[in-house]
Amino acid sequence: MTDPTGRRVTANLSLTLDGRYNGPGGPSDFGAFAPYVTTEVARDHMTRIWEGATTALLGRLNAEGFMGYWPSVADDENADPRDRGYAKWLVDTEKVVLSTTLTQAPWERTRVVNAPATDIVTQLKATGEGDILVNSSASIIKPLLSADRLDRLYLMIFPEIAGGGQRLFDDGLPATKWALTHQQTGELGEMAMVYDRVR
Repeated sequence: MTDPTGRRVTANLSLTLDGRYNGPGGPSDFGAFAPYVTTEVARDHMTRIWEGATTALLGRLNAEGFMGYWPSVADDENADPRDRGYAKWLVDTEKVVLSTTLTQAPWERTRVVNAPATDIVTQLKATGEGDILVNSSASIIKPLLSADRLDRLYLMIFPEIAGGGQRLFDDGLPATKWALTHQQTGELGEMAMVYDRVR
């Protein structure tokens, strides 16, 4: 599918070795992730995901969590500069939140949409410029993977087996080919990888 703007749809997510984006305790179980998210490799990776992006596409739960945490980091002069960079980008950039329950956005530069992720991506790709970043929201990444609408995956792989929790790559996805365009391994065994869709 061609579009007039050439905007890429990118997505970032952290996974355990067994492919989980949360632990067996449910959506807020990030025990296996905690030791790795503030490493040098993870922070460099976080900078990489937003540098080319001009739109953040978020699910409601992620939006509430992110906007409850990151704005204060943007104003914290003692925070890591990479954390502040990401925080300022998130506060200042255009945000589109997919939700069936929110009626209005409690954050600036944000609009709430109740529509399928594929439809929203089609609309966003029709105008503007810069990457559209699906920001750690598996509820949006999954339907876009199913529809083969993602152009780039930013993945952090953490060297732990969660043994339960939700998986990103479900059975039944269309067969697709990806090229590894960046890889970095940290001292704890965490790996940052960037995959581009080969079309």
